Amino acid sequence: MVAAKDSWPNDAGFDTSYEAHEPVDLTVKGTIPYYAAGVLYRTGPLGYKAKTDDGNIWAAKHWFDGFSSVHRFQIDFPNNDGPVKVQYRSRRTVDEYLDIVRTSGKLDGITFASKRDPCESFFKKVMGMFQASRTTKNIGVTLSLNMPGGGSVKDPEKPAINGHTNGIDTLHARTDSPHFKKIDPVTLEPQGMAAQQSLHPELVGEFSAAHAKSDPKTGDIYNFNHKLGRTGMYRVFCTSASTGKTEILATFSGTSAYIHSLFLTENYVILCVWNSHVTYGGLSILYHKNILDAIGPFDPTSKANWYVIDRKHGKGVVATYESDPFFCFHTINAWEEPSPSDANKTDIITELSMFENTDVIHRFYYDNLVSSIANPEYAGNKRLSCLPMQAQFRLASIEAAAKSKSPMPAELLFQADKMISMELPTINPRYLTQRHRFSYGCADRLKSSFMDGVVKFDNVTQKSIFWEVEGHTPGEAIFVADPEGTAEDDGVLLTVVLDGYVERSYLLVLSAKDLSEVGRAEMDGPMSFGFHGAYKADEMVYAGDI
Repeated sequence: MVAAKDSWPNDAGFDTSYEAHEPVDLTVKGTIPYYAAGVLYRTGPLGYKAKTDDGNIWAAKHWFDGFSSVHRFQIDFPNNDGPVKVQYRSRRTVDEYLDIVRTSGKLDGITFASKRDPCESFFKKVMGMFQASRTTKNIGVTLSLNMPGGGSVKDPEKPAINGHTNGIDTLHARTDSPHFKKIDPVTLEPQGMAAQQSLHPELVGEFSAAHAKSDPKTGDIYNFNHKLGRTGMYRVFCTSASTGKTEILATFSGTSAYIHSLFLTENYVILCVWNSHVTYGGLSILYHKNILDAIGPFDPTSKANWYVIDRKHGKGVVATYESDPFFCFHTINAWEEPSPSDANKTDIITELSMFENTDVIHRFYYDNLVSSIANPEYAGNKRLSCLPMQAQFRLASIEAAAKSKSPMPAELLFQADKMISMELPTINPRYLTQRHRFSYGCADRLKSSFMDGVVKFDNVTQKSIFWEVEGHTPGEAIFVADPEGTAEDDGVLLTVVLDGYVERSYLLVLSAKDLSEVGRAEMDGPMSFGFHGAYKADEMVYAGDI
């Protein structure tokens, strides 16, 4: 059963205007380990309501359409063995977007889910307007530090930031379009927009993954660009961290779909076109002026299509697979291993947080999330379909699949119970593209109208442990590895939690081993519930100077 609405308040995490343009010292309690020194960025909507010039209130309807912002936590140990210092600052990055709302009381661009009169727009638009309207500047789902092709350079003479050299030259915000926004990594002021076409002239599509994948050794970044149409066209590409040049690895046609992330192994990129299909070749986006309504009803008879792309030898798509239908926001990891039946052949194992259908996208309307809403549409048993499941698939024998004339089956290895699974998953970054055991994320066990805990999932035992405090709502957890550790779970998790009763947030530090609290840094106000973060360790930690 869902807890009573007033027992787990969360409104302050959605409807807030709290921001700090200048650094604010936080109150530190407990112990934050020395190796957590560095910078943690968070992104997501900072409020969703604005007062218009005519005195009315404009409000976004969907969590994905709130006003994008960036938050910055600086963790310092000024005197090596002295007390830790944590500073916070934040800023909305949508000044022009807000000006449009305040002066006109509406939006003309394409959003994720805002509903408008279709007759007002459809016959006045052509497909070329899609990209232009998506640059309405509300970009803030994921963050990239020193993004290849984004102007990042290594300069040993660069001045230190807040007394430390953090090695952060550039900061970019991304979403599920080919556009990205450059942001000052210290002041958080927006500095301009660009598109993937600036990386390569063939990247002209309207969709991309907010979660690009980076090679953990080289820093090269991998993503796809999707051109909508009656026959959708996918281009999987790589941008080199060392040269900034972009190479198209594969071009192939496929069903148009909303795809938030992809997989990366040592030798392959894996793109799964799961079952969030966009209708009418994308024309439905122009009709509805949003993406959500253009995603067709979930078809349980369709298949999810998996494409394996070579990333080392220029072979393009080398194998295809198919599985029963599902939806997914977030992939977790993928790796290669010898096939159990033939050690000379290679299997790919993928792990992800998957959903049985696309109900979860609709569940993220604010009327389903805000705790003060009396009768949300997605409540009780109806919310069960909106809960994620940890899952693994095996793409067996890449060599055999390469010779097959039709897609081979993707084998579902396990599908964990929803009550022990997670969203916003992460792992120890040292294990990217390698077999990992532990994943960390946000739990939703129907105890509140939103997230209700932090979960650690063991994919060997398929059991979970939890951190949970009633009325305290956590965000995505970021793993920071102990440089002296030897086990996969040697490290801490950084997550920002809202205490809904006092309407203030705190940066929480948990032991990755048992999810016990290590320390916290308390804020003066509520940090808005966001999506994702990025962390850069202080370089002096690994130089042995802290």
